[in-house]
Amino acid sequence: MPPKKKIDEEVLLKMVQDEVPQKEIMDYFGFKTSTQLKVAYTNALMNAGKIPEIKSGRASGKVPKTTIVVNKRGSLIVPKNLVEYYGLKEGQAFEVEKNKSGIAVKAAAPRPVTKLRKKSVAG
Repeated sequence: MPPKKKIDEEVLLKMVQDEVPQKEIMDYFGFKTSTQLKVAYTNALMNAGKIPEIKSGRASGKVPKTTIVVNKRGSLIVPKNLVEYYGLKEGQAFEVEKNKSGIAVKAAAPRPVTKLRKKSVAG
C-alpha cells in the first residue's frame, strides 16, 4: 500500500470554504479520484474538531482480558464487558469446535425461519 499523502489540511478546508471547484482542489493536492478528496476533507474536518471523529463498531481501547467460566449447571458465563465489546446479542447462537490449541467458539449461521400457512377450509 502506498504511503498516505501528507496535505495541508488548513489549505484544503480554506479552499472548500471558498468554494474552489473540485477539479482545481484535486489538481492542487494531486488527488486522482473524488473519493480521495472526500476522505482527506473528512479527515481534515475531524482533525480541526469541526465534526466528531467516527467511532468504530467496537469499544475503544484494548480487548478486555477476561475469563469465561463454566458454572455448576454447565453453562458458559460470558462477562458483560466482553458481551458489549463484541456486540453479542441475547439468544445469539455459537458453534464450539475442538482444535489443536483448545476450543474455538464462532458465531453459528442463523437458522432459517419456517412460516406455517393457515390451512384454508373449503366450504
